[in-house]
Amino acid sequence: MRDYQTAELRNLAVVGHGTSGKTTLVSALLYAAGAVTRLARVEDGNTTTDFEEDEIERGISLSAAPTHFDWNGVKVNLVDTPGYSNFLTEAKLAMPVADTALISVCAVDGVGVNTERVWNFAEENGAAAIFAVTRMDRDRASFERTLSSMQETFGRTAIPVQLPIGSESGFSGVVDLITMKAISGPGPDGRGAKTGDVPAELQEQAEAARNELMEMIAESDEELLDRFFSEGELTSEEMIRGLRTAVAARSIFPVVAVTGAQNVGTTALLDLIVAAAPDPTGRGPARGVSGDGEPVEREVDGGAPASVYVYKTIADPFAGRLSLFRVMTGTVGPETQLKNLTTGGTGRTGGVHVVNGKAMEAVSKLSAGDLGCFAKLRDTFTGDTLGTADGIRFVRPEVPHPVISFAIEPKSRGDEEKISQALQRLREEDLTLKFERDQELLLSGTGQLHIEVVVSRLKRKFGVEVDLKPPRVPYRETITVTAEAHGRHKKQTGGHGQFADCHVRVEPLERGGDFEFASAVVGGAIPRQFIPAIEKGFQEARQKGYLAGYPVVDFKATVFDGKFHTVDSSEIAFKIAASLAFKDAMSKCRPTLLEPIMSVVITVPDENTGDVLGDLNSRRGRTQGMDRKGSQTAITAQAPMAEMLTYEPTLTSLTGGRGGFHMEFSHYDPVPGNLAKALIEAYQSRND
Repeated sequence: MRDYQTAELRNLAVVGHGTSGKTTLVSALLYAAGAVTRLARVEDGNTTTDFEEDEIERGISLSAAPTHFDWNGVKVNLVDTPGYSNFLTEAKLAMPVADTALISVCAVDGVGVNTERVWNFAEENGAAAIFAVTRMDRDRASFERTLSSMQETFGRTAIPVQLPIGSESGFSGVVDLITMKAISGPGPDGRGAKTGDVPAELQEQAEAARNELMEMIAESDEELLDRFFSEGELTSEEMIRGLRTAVAARSIFPVVAVTGAQNVGTTALLDLIVAAAPDPTGRGPARGVSGDGEPVEREVDGGAPASVYVYKTIADPFAGRLSLFRVMTGTVGPETQLKNLTTGGTGRTGGVHVVNGKAMEAVSKLSAGDLGCFAKLRDTFTGDTLGTADGIRFVRPEVPHPVISFAIEPKSRGDEEKISQALQRLREEDLTLKFERDQELLLSGTGQLHIEVVVSRLKRKFGVEVDLKPPRVPYRETITVTAEAHGRHKKQTGGHGQFADCHVRVEPLERGGDFEFASAVVGGAIPRQFIPAIEKGFQEARQKGYLAGYPVVDFKATVFDGKFHTVDSSEIAFKIAASLAFKDAMSKCRPTLLEPIMSVVITVPDENTGDVLGDLNSRRGRTQGMDRKGSQTAITAQAPMAEMLTYEPTLTSLTGGRGGFHMEFSHYDPVPGNLAKALIEAYQSRND
């Protein structure tokens, strides 16, 4: 592969709602560009970017996968990302290395809840956006209805640069509104697209749409606006130049029509990407922070000091750790000496590769803006910046906290040691995964599907089989009133005894306050060296809970008095006394259980809204608003996590698979009395 200069690069993250046709579109673009020899299909399990076994089995993307091809002398880098809520963090983490978001919107279902979320990812990163109305060949597909839904959601600047020729099974091509030419095919056989005159029945509609596009392009550039007023129109060359400037400035978001499954509209989309999507310099200078954390900018230039941002880590049991990156500034090649500006480590990069799905190809160098891969880098993880000593560091986007936990146990005793090591490797490539030991090994993630995929990968990649126990809701306990408590530990045996005495005041904190500890001891009633032991005793005791075995949160403990013995007092004695004071305090301060409340956004077809609302009410959900978007309704609500653990299959059943939802942690609320009583009784029966 030849070396590409920065101006010859286009980087796009292919994002959108689940099942909107992203991977099929990527496969069609690869085929249309001649990068692959056949039109792959998700159903056949042979696409370039869905190559993991669990992706093939489930028929959905589970992780971000890069690929690339040449189109008319320009290297187009695509990062195909998941659209399901459980895995949408992959799209968020990929966005900083993309200059453009290619947002897939299904022509049947329209704007989904995750369409808006990926739009927000692009906006947060200042990335341009191109909308691809996909699946135009499907029954009930409608470009007009989908466009209306998009403009209602994203504004009138989401504007067509193409119009479809035909609809549903009759979709055969597009009208390019800039050149006013009809482009058909290329079709499943891969033969070149044909250019011709605009069909007579679309002439009037196309002229009106072109005038609207021309006016919007002119509005984004003063020179073009003067030209438009004086001449009454713009040339095709002026429209293309103005469109590229407007797209980079996020003042216009082009909309195209395409179907990946039939390979129609793909070459027209490729031409648009090359002509209108910004190159890596189009977003302005790279913005990061200096060594002391101050904001700093640097031009995206191959001659600048090298800095590389790692946007994804892959834990391969055979190839080792793979680090997918973008060259933010400068140029990198094999054996480049780079420092990890995030952790401070230093090392050589080894070989530099470009990636096509699971295939890697060695290259001599990569210039600023290009995407690549390092193999077997030590101590380098997702979000790290590698660079020269005067490089700048880039900040990784925040990732969501896990929302669901399962207890896991190995099927074989011999696998107990291997589980933690394997999970640590998977944690390197999946930042939303968390595991911890709390009486049992807890595996936490963004949803049940996420956890099931992790379990599958444990077996496939590392040969570890585990059993999943029912989802565990992370309840918490808290106090409701202030109380004073006393803890005294005294034990006399042969030789030195044990003695510690402490008086503690506990008081509630605001929700989310977790735990605070303070000392108000005066006069040396308790020597200073024993105060940390009291805090540690409280910390350990609160983690074990009081009512039902859940951590106690949102309270402050202040030790204000006590006694000690010059010989018999020790740190362990004061830890025990603190735990006794904790139990005494909890018996007085009216403890209660808290449950996690989730913020939920559910997008459903209008005809299913009533059924979904009824089911949500039965789950103790509180509807906060509804927003109609085209033929769908977005329901915003809050609901207890305990009631939402089995929601996914229920929503699928209620909507015939056409509904989608996203939920994330919001806050903790008290558990209703009858449910709290049941939880406490269940805990007591297990411990009797």
